[in-house]
Amino acid sequence: MTAQLAIGVIGAGAWGTALAQMLASDGRDVLLWAFEPEVVAAINTQHRNPLYLPSAALAPNIRATGDLADFVAIETALVVTPAQVLGRVLAGLSTPPRDLVLCSKGIEAGTGRLMNHVAREASPGSDIAVLSGPTFAHEVAAGLPTAVTLACGGGAAQWDRLAPAIARPAFRPYYSDDVTGAEIGGAVKNVLAIACGVVDGLALGQNARAALIARGYAEMLRFGEALGARAETLAGLCGLGDLVLTCSSTASRNFSLGKALGEGADPAALMADRRTVAEGAFTAPVLADLAKARGVAMPIVAAVDAILKGESARKAVADLLSRPLKAELEADA
Repeated sequence: MTAQLAIGVIGAGAWGTALAQMLASDGRDVLLWAFEPEVVAAINTQHRNPLYLPSAALAPNIRATGDLADFVAIETALVVTPAQVLGRVLAGLSTPPRDLVLCSKGIEAGTGRLMNHVAREASPGSDIAVLSGPTFAHEVAAGLPTAVTLACGGGAAQWDRLAPAIARPAFRPYYSDDVTGAEIGGAVKNVLAIACGVVDGLALGQNARAALIARGYAEMLRFGEALGARAETLAGLCGLGDLVLTCSSTASRNFSLGKALGEGADPAALMADRRTVAEGAFTAPVLADLAKARGVAMPIVAAVDAILKGESARKAVADLLSRPLKAELEADA
């Protein structure tokens, strides 16, 4: 069966499972790699992923595996591992797929590299694309309408291969060649979603959340510009669209983490107790360091980093509110 497969998903968390379900909706066979043997068994025998996406009845044409060697015949692989292990997992592929579509959102700790740089080193024979946008896993798995950015490092030729392989009636990709912009939008919005959760946990109101989203978006634009991203990319689905979604709902893992922090929970205890990864918690310190090194003003990101390191959420908010008054469009506002 594996030899007949053209497409697979690496990573069977909630998002990876949802993507596999979406891809299988047209009847094609989809191979799904999972780290946990119990997840592999449950998907293959019960057509369920009770650990990460219990609400979804999975298509029978999804086959799970715990062996990356089964991906030898896969031409297109969507990679949905946690950002911090992406390179290590990709290094386990004996035959790199022609196309790697990165669906993980984050920045590598220790190196400050975006995921496309990690993937290019681990799988130099693959063309790299990034899929990012406003997506809650349970809605994608349920077949609800979704639109995403598909940024293709291989340009229009790669888009021509990937668009028909990924698009479904309720899942609409939009083309971009700005891989850096697509990645920055996804990574930064995770940190800003934690900040919005903190605002909610502190019961600071809707005005404060709206202001934080707008000012956070300005930080995203400044950082993106410093790394060569295009502003129009960040104004699209993978930037502003994703930011609005994840800053507005407890269905976001990052928002939920921030809400708990705002309510006074201990950061270390929260991270130790979470089965699913809130990528923003790993991205925040890396992003704060990169911004400082490049001279990019990101006070909201710095505040999230401080809270995760143990600073009182109320103090961090008070520090933000006491910053000098400036013009809204100043570069360091």
